[in-house]
Amino acid sequence: MTVQPFRLSDTAFAALGAGRPSADTLGVLRRAERTRHLLLLRQALRRVSDTPEWYADPPDDPMTGLWAGAAVTRSPHVLTTAGDGLTLSVRLEDTDPVRARLGLTPTPPLSGAEVEHWRDCLERAWAVLVRRHRPAAETMAAVLRVIVPVVPDPSAEGISATSAEAFGAVAMSSPAGPDALAAGLLHETQHSVLNATSLLFDLVEPGGPRGYSPWRDDPRPAFGVLHGAYAYLAVVRFRRAEPGRAAAFEFARWRSAVARAAAGLLAGGELTPAGVRFTTALLAEVEPWLAEPVEPEVQRLADLANADHRVRWRLRNLTVTPEDTARLVTAWRAGAGPPRVTPVLTGTPGRELAGGPRLPLIRALLDGRDPGEGPDADWVRGTVLPAYPIGVWDGLALVSRRPAWRERPEVVRAVARAIPEAGTEAVAIWLSNRN
Repeated sequence: MTVQPFRLSDTAFAALGAGRPSADTLGVLRRAERTRHLLLLRQALRRVSDTPEWYADPPDDPMTGLWAGAAVTRSPHVLTTAGDGLTLSVRLEDTDPVRARLGLTPTPPLSGAEVEHWRDCLERAWAVLVRRHRPAAETMAAVLRVIVPVVPDPSAEGISATSAEAFGAVAMSSPAGPDALAAGLLHETQHSVLNATSLLFDLVEPGGPRGYSPWRDDPRPAFGVLHGAYAYLAVVRFRRAEPGRAAAFEFARWRSAVARAAAGLLAGGELTPAGVRFTTALLAEVEPWLAEPVEPEVQRLADLANADHRVRWRLRNLTVTPEDTARLVTAWRAGAGPPRVTPVLTGTPGRELAGGPRLPLIRALLDGRDPGEGPDADWVRGTVLPAYPIGVWDGLALVSRRPAWRERPEVVRAVARAIPEAGTEAVAIWLSNRN
């Protein structure tokens, strides 16, 4: 098989980085993926474990039909919806044995009622997308082909995933409603587009360190952070045009997260020249949205949610070494300024979705419900200064006005544990005065 080169112009590549790929660009990505699939299929047919040595030309051998017929199944659930001249047709795949390879646990075969729930949500979501988000709907129609229903995660509002090996396929838990389905499919379609892009362009240098991602509780490599920023760019664009406080909260929360992640990638030195161009276009797309007005209370809650995640991530994944802790304690007791220390990454890689106890309280307040009683509820309301007990390090960090608590809570924790008689506030003041 002869593989033709696939190319994009500078203009097309910049539009792709901004999350606005043209139909021609999507066609290039789709053809590249199809070529890759054919090459992989050819290799797989030659290497299948039960293939005899004499099996020299699989596509032309009569036994190929028996092998393929036994290996491939097809779900009968094809969901087709149309609006304003644009049609989306996807297969709701609940039987194919390879569906677990998308990385999440698939559901058993769906009941009729479950299929109808998916169908209803998709039709209503598509009506919104084609009416208010036409370019995004066109991208989705060109990319999305399969949805694999998966078992929900009790700790998350909804889970979804894609695989670099399955362009146009999405694994997703049953949607709460059409709004959640629209946002989830836009998010995962964007992942598929980036996966296909990375097949043609190296965007990140290999072997870099893991670091902070606003969308996950586990440390992520630079390519994972780029994936999150690119996927959430689509979510931000969607929420920007949707009505209601909940949409405004998601817009305000994720616009700053996307911008910060993209800026961090550009400053981190781990992007290739193509990756720099791609991420520069991504950042240029989201930056103007940072100045758009949002209801002050909604913006306050969005800022709280972002601060909460960042503090909890640092406390979860960063540790001050015993040697550096000893240096800090020695300086404290000598009345000297705090020495500079570099916390080490101790969190392990893995799929740890962003969560935490405070986000449900923030959402309750957004919905006009009472978040309840206790320090976390007081913090969310912002009307009183919560009294967090010693040891609730993330809570102490969030209510303190000392920069060290917000920027390096793991360092404050290490020193406060080593010299408890000093008091956490005094330690935070001391560390905040570091030159």
